[in-house]
Amino acid sequence: MIDRRLFLSLSAAAGTAALLPLAAKAEASDLSIQDLWPGDAPGGESITTPEEVILRHPGGDPNDTAFLHVRKPWLLLRRPAKPNGAAVLLIPGGGYVRVAVSKSGGDIDAWLASLGYTVFTMDYRLPGDPWAAGPEVALQDAQRAMRLIRSRSQELGFDPARVGVMGFSAGGHVAGLLATRFDKAIYTPVDAADTLSAKPTVAAMCYPVVTMMQPYAHQQSMHAALGANPTDEARQANSLELHVPPDAPPVFVCATTNDPVVPHQNAMLMFDALNTAKIPTELHLYEGATHGFPLKDKQGELLPWGPQALHFMQKHGLDANTGGTPS
Repeated sequence: MIDRRLFLSLSAAAGTAALLPLAAKAEASDLSIQDLWPGDAPGGESITTPEEVILRHPGGDPNDTAFLHVRKPWLLLRRPAKPNGAAVLLIPGGGYVRVAVSKSGGDIDAWLASLGYTVFTMDYRLPGDPWAAGPEVALQDAQRAMRLIRSRSQELGFDPARVGVMGFSAGGHVAGLLATRFDKAIYTPVDAADTLSAKPTVAAMCYPVVTMMQPYAHQQSMHAALGANPTDEARQANSLELHVPPDAPPVFVCATTNDPVVPHQNAMLMFDALNTAKIPTELHLYEGATHGFPLKDKQGELLPWGPQALHFMQKHGLDANTGGTPS
């Protein structure tokens, strides 16, 4: 449940929400699944653990699922009824021990599709399994996803220079990796899609895992990604705030002030690093003691964080008049 103080804080920021159309429900759209990799994903010769799909809450909604020991990552496409010429990649969280994602889609992709965005939701491999890429295995999938998305731009009717990414919790770390290491060569190209840029036009990191350094590291994500006793070198290498390049895309960052899971200082560290590097950025800290927040309140009205994030993303490349060529 959303913390009441967070709700009041979000409500107080509703002026930004008024800048965007508020759809009462998603327009008609269709869903389809595409594997990220032709054949087996790279570097999985040592993988023996079978993939699992579980309910996030036993006995709960059968569509509220999580994927463990991911072997064949995929993209879920939700097509809008009226494409607006832009696309968004969603990266869910799960503490790097699972991916909290459903093949039936969710509120966020439905909302974005109702506004005309072509929306992709990513399932990704986890570093706790012995993939050859180690802690960069999710980045391999994120780079591949962005390139596959661009390869389908003409088919699906959007501009390949207008593709954003939005990540949540540990998925925020994956989105941050993509925003800061989009040009790092970490897998052998497998087809023509891999000639395309993996750089997102703009990014949003929501209640993100950012640092692997004490005292603000999210312990579960750090141990899942780096092992039980990571070296200082490994923790530094995987702390996003220490590796912001001068050509990173603009990034929106948000969290709650008293997040009981991922300390809000993660968001602050990312904002400070981006701002120091002179990358366009905004930081929104909403009063509350919750990790993650829903798209809508109990009355079904949009909470402002989503429109605020989207407004920033529109201002920095997802609007029809602001797209640019990814580098």
